[in-house]
Amino acid sequence: MSAEPIAIIPVAGIGTRLRPHTHTTPKVLLHVAGKPILAHILDDLPGLGIREVVLIVGYMGDRVQEYVEEHHKELKVHYVDQPERLGLGHAVSLSRTAADDRPVLIILGDTIFDADLKGVISGKLNRIGVKAVEDPRRFGIVEVNGDGKVTRMVEKPEQPTSNLAITGIYYFTHAGPLFAALDELQKKNIRTKGEFQLTDAMQLLVERGETIATFPVAGWYDCGKTETLLETNRVLLGKLGNAEAIQGSVVHGPILVARDAAVENCILGPHVSVASGARLKNAVVRDSIVNDNATVEDILIEASVVGENALVRGAWKTLNVGDSSEVKIT
Repeated sequence: MSAEPIAIIPVAGIGTRLRPHTHTTPKVLLHVAGKPILAHILDDLPGLGIREVVLIVGYMGDRVQEYVEEHHKELKVHYVDQPERLGLGHAVSLSRTAADDRPVLIILGDTIFDADLKGVISGKLNRIGVKAVEDPRRFGIVEVNGDGKVTRMVEKPEQPTSNLAITGIYYFTHAGPLFAALDELQKKNIRTKGEFQLTDAMQLLVERGETIATFPVAGWYDCGKTETLLETNRVLLGKLGNAEAIQGSVVHGPILVARDAAVENCILGPHVSVASGARLKNAVVRDSIVNDNATVEDILIEASVVGENALVRGAWKTLNVGDSSEVKIT
């Protein structure tokens, strides 16, 4: 009987591009489309037959652990600290004790995907999720032969030879060879752009004759900065059905409002996500994310992210403006 697969999810990043929100909240716990980024990943694992997870934690790792232990009791979770940010390859290598030589699914903790992972895991090949992109220089890329097998991988190439970007989902039928390659990188201090890259370890595997195939990623939703977080919120909310009515307010779906959020005399939507404990009153909110326990009152906000426990309050104006007048309100 083959060993059950285990998921490895690096979540140690500081999230500098999402400041000021990540000054007080780990990036993976920011809300998008009704729940934290990390929850979108963890919620799917049991359906894939994965009941065990390694979370590589660092920055505010205690907050991540607290959240997961409260909301994902169905999973057996190992927490491994990454004290130094030495790259994705280094982060994955820290999970060796828990993963051993089992099948492993590696998923980056700040990105949400739409792909046939069940089909990937049920197969007998190592696989990397890829998607064609317009500017491959921003990503790790793969070159493939006529059979769709990977022949070469390069991290953020200056002169790309392929437009197939590595999206951040990887499946290995046996983790042992991968960990051996990661060990070699660190022993020989082989770095790319100053870090130990998972891409370089996989290239070593290919050079040693390991077969790695690709699989298509239909949806690849980045949550790394405010603009892409809001774009991901729009896309994911757009997959939902009609929004429920809210008594005393006007709703333009798609929106998601937590059951314990309070909404009074508001116009919400489209594309609004309101998290647990939030309070909205006399507000117009569209294309925005309101995080846990935030308050939004007497204001119109658009294309905005409101952090946990934040207070956003404006003032509605009453005007009596005559003909041919010009009014500027600041």
